[in-house]
Amino acid sequence: MTSDPILLERHGLKPDEYQRIVDALHREPTLTELGIFSVMWSEHCSYKSSRVHLRTLPTTGPRVLQGPGENAGAVDIGDGLAAVFKIESHNHPSFIEPYQGAATGVGGIIRDIFTMGARPIALLNSLRFGPLDDPLVRRTFAGVVAGIGGYGNSIGIPTVGGEVGFDESYSGNPLVNVFCLGIARADDIIKGVASGAGNAVYYVGAKTGRDGIHGATMASAEFDEKSSEKRPAVQVGDPFMEKLLLEACLEVMKTGALIGIQDMGAAGLTCSTSEMGSRGGAGVEIDVSLVPQRETGMTPYEIMLSESQERMLMVVKRGREAEVEQIFEKWDLHAVRVGEVTTDGRLRVKNRGEVVAEIPNRALTDDAPVYRRPMAEPAYIKNAQQLSIASLGKPAASADAFNRLLGSPTIASKRWVYRQYDHMVRTNTLVLPGMGAGVVRVKGTRRALAMSVDCDGRFVYLDPFAGAQLAVAEAARNVACAGAQPIGATNCLNFGNPERPEIMWQFARAVEGMGAACRALEIPITGGNVSLYNETDGRAVLPTPVLGVVGLVENAERVVRRAFQGPGDVIVMLGDTREELGGSEYLKVIHGLIRGVPPALDLGREAALYRVLIAGAAAGLIRSAHDCSDGGFAVTLAECSIDTGFGAEVDLPAVPSSAAGFGDIATLFSESASRAVVSVSVEREAELLALASREGVPARRIGLVGGDRIRVAIDGRRVLDESLAVTQRIWTTAIGRYFEPARAIA
Repeated sequence: MTSDPILLERHGLKPDEYQRIVDALHREPTLTELGIFSVMWSEHCSYKSSRVHLRTLPTTGPRVLQGPGENAGAVDIGDGLAAVFKIESHNHPSFIEPYQGAATGVGGIIRDIFTMGARPIALLNSLRFGPLDDPLVRRTFAGVVAGIGGYGNSIGIPTVGGEVGFDESYSGNPLVNVFCLGIARADDIIKGVASGAGNAVYYVGAKTGRDGIHGATMASAEFDEKSSEKRPAVQVGDPFMEKLLLEACLEVMKTGALIGIQDMGAAGLTCSTSEMGSRGGAGVEIDVSLVPQRETGMTPYEIMLSESQERMLMVVKRGREAEVEQIFEKWDLHAVRVGEVTTDGRLRVKNRGEVVAEIPNRALTDDAPVYRRPMAEPAYIKNAQQLSIASLGKPAASADAFNRLLGSPTIASKRWVYRQYDHMVRTNTLVLPGMGAGVVRVKGTRRALAMSVDCDGRFVYLDPFAGAQLAVAEAARNVACAGAQPIGATNCLNFGNPERPEIMWQFARAVEGMGAACRALEIPITGGNVSLYNETDGRAVLPTPVLGVVGLVENAERVVRRAFQGPGDVIVMLGDTREELGGSEYLKVIHGLIRGVPPALDLGREAALYRVLIAGAAAGLIRSAHDCSDGGFAVTLAECSIDTGFGAEVDLPAVPSSAAGFGDIATLFSESASRAVVSVSVEREAELLALASREGVPARRIGLVGGDRIRVAIDGRRVLDESLAVTQRIWTTAIGRYFEPARAIA
């Protein structure tokens, strides 16, 4: 084989990378070997542009049982148990084929969790789309939501929350990030490793087809007008097969017959064989003619690169093969011995005994290219950060701005989405979707786990360092509002083309900010995912580093929700509001702008707020809690009143404004960090205020729960007086109205 430029381009390889392949093999590669290198050296699998930056993140801590490098991270939650969790992206497949792209994203992240020996108990998702006025966006959005629900509901794992955002930048490249959490015995965690010469290598699960070939390569390239032609690279999922696979794998793990196990996800059989061998310092030899196939005439190239779903690779202890085969037979699944572990550290692929590929494992994994890409601050930054409030003209009327923000799809209720998900299956769910962080009980203990996924791409666009810090803070704050101590995090870093210096600068600064925030807040990152090349025709999505934070609640009976609990409760504002409209939803919805600088973040003050929220919940002081974020205080107050039907009457201190007439706007809609609206009984108000004072957190009584209206005054002057029923209708129907028959066919 020669370095044919067209062939290399089709495989996503550069000429210098081809030369590295020749040097590693000391010869020209076969076509099968070229395909294997192409997927393993793709951005999606090798992290060749991001690895140098990811190494700077904090990944250790007293609770960390497994950090980056395995299928998922794990943290100690007490009683000999571990929370195993991770977030992954399926962005490119979900644009090409929304239902299957999203469904197989769910299936893949579930396999990452049970591969570790954990039973999955909760799913979250973080989604981004273009404006819903666009019919193509609506079709993509509806297909993705249906795919997530179809897979999660069928396999019987609840989707307990998440987030959905909308912006023009995502029109041609939606983001579909899926988070899964499971529970395992801390001393029974299984790893993806191959070791022990002569131990059997088993292929288990569904048969291999031609779907998903070069999926990892596709996910490492930009979109263009020919993207629709890539449909064959999208896998097809079968949640019922995955349910059988899950149960069979967990049963086998209990026997002690396994050395290691790995999901055949991105890069399929190629990734699982080479990575397991590399981790164990061993070689793996397989014969692809033994691999169960659902299509005729498949070549070794196709078998090695297929990303067909619901498949796993196992290394079984010698002498235990029959035991493993019997368990899979009981679950009516294929368990086929396809090879064995060797001592030479090489991936050797045979076809009916003939060697068709032989590659040192390290050449595919540890020795894959690592780039320090050129970086340059984007030209737009300095101009975009300039925001003169006075130049916005006359401020919008408070009531009009309030209602328009509540009707903005990014802020509005995601009930249209959540109603398509089963969130109560397995009976662990303690907080319903949309009522705060997702919370599930840990059965057999008094504990619960809270989890949240968050990121505001506008903030990261305006200042990647500050925006990434704010993403960490918001995810952790949501968890703390539930009464949970943040104990670990995972990330899904969605950016454009890293070969563009301005995109690489965004990425590096965001990772730097994320690391600084996680260190200050003592939240280790146990793993995650990098998704690059998220752009279409040269236009990148907003940089969107999604943070998933997991927190521990010691007493599940003290979990706190966002909604007010009863009339007469005192409403307390924790934290200070400043005129911080840069990057805000107000600025985007009312003025159509993404400008200014993100809100300032004092990480010491943020940590102090968590201590108040967690201690207040544990002591039974706080009856409800909701963080102030998108839309500012006014939106937060409305969301505390919606669903339970308890209105509110509050009086706020005025926020000084830099422009005449914008004081009310700043008071109501600024998105200052480190704030939460909480409620407390009259009898325990003083106790809560004293707790906040001890922690140095600004706290003040601003009003009372009650009535059927949302009434807000500023320094005694009424600025909002809205019917709660009308407010709730605006908020709850904003997304669904785009799918009414007349609108949907427009």
